[in-house]
Amino acid sequence: MTDTAHKGRVFSGAQPSGNMHLGNYLGAFRNWVRLQQNYECIYCVVDMHAITVWQDPEELINQTREAAAAYIASGVDPKHSILFNQSRVPGHAELAWIFNCVARLGWLNRMTQFKDKAGKNREKVSTGLYVYPNLMAADILLYQATHVPVGEDQKQHLELTRDIAQKFNHDYNVDLFPLTEPLILGEGARVMSLRDGSKKMSKSDPSEASRINLNDDADTLALKIRKAKTDAELLPASADGLEGRPEAQNLVGIYAALMDMSRDKVCAEYEGKGFGDFKKALTDVVVSKVAPITEEMARLQADPAYIDAVLKEGGERAQALSAPILADVKKAVGYLS
Repeated sequence: MTDTAHKGRVFSGAQPSGNMHLGNYLGAFRNWVRLQQNYECIYCVVDMHAITVWQDPEELINQTREAAAAYIASGVDPKHSILFNQSRVPGHAELAWIFNCVARLGWLNRMTQFKDKAGKNREKVSTGLYVYPNLMAADILLYQATHVPVGEDQKQHLELTRDIAQKFNHDYNVDLFPLTEPLILGEGARVMSLRDGSKKMSKSDPSEASRINLNDDADTLALKIRKAKTDAELLPASADGLEGRPEAQNLVGIYAALMDMSRDKVCAEYEGKGFGDFKKALTDVVVSKVAPITEEMARLQADPAYIDAVLKEGGERAQALSAPILADVKKAVGYLS
């Protein structure tokens, strides 16, 4: 396997589907920034994954730039890490096809996210939505990534990636792909809807009030937090007292994550106070953390040529890194070069 200069190699990405929000920042972008200190990092705007459902082409271009701007504004350094959009590197699609022929139907049938996304329209969704876990495996293994930061809802896909890597190595009698390890980082990474604490904060939620967008201005942030659903009870002495109170748990979790505190410490600080007081404190924290990102995103998006240049350079670096690995894959499979 390729030498990663004594450091592990991280791959991660997010779909460019618009409205990057606080859940993306706390669950992904902030951790990506920290990982740059200790790992060789590859961060991708996964525009190929985005088209598993129909996208307006012009809108997809704009959203790809917005996603890249969100990465950079959050602290991803495109000079230090590789930052690119997925479709610039043909190897993602080439390796995904090979993995379509390695993965087993039963493995994909067990993927719970497909069942959730397809819902009752299973027979009408694209085949791309069904096999996209194989593309996800290709994204990771095309660079022989040793680690992937994942949330709890993505662990199943990483397990599939490991199964594919192991089966490929076994079937072709090679030691080409690593068994990629998960990196699960940070307390409070799972951010829930401001309108329903039982649902994950999502860009697909039709209610703008349900999420804190990274491009919301300070007044909008304050309004959303003020209107966020809570309960009438006071804050408890410890996080145990938040059980069965999903909205309270969510707001305390957001505060804790943004301040790098435990939920227990937040509860101890605000014990006995109501959510009127707590929301004022939370607003100050959210505005102080999110507003600089919002401003930097606006600056970057005003210069699309710069974003395009960053993605082009990152694509060239990703292509150079992946080309010898893909060549080894093709040789192992038996393709004539």
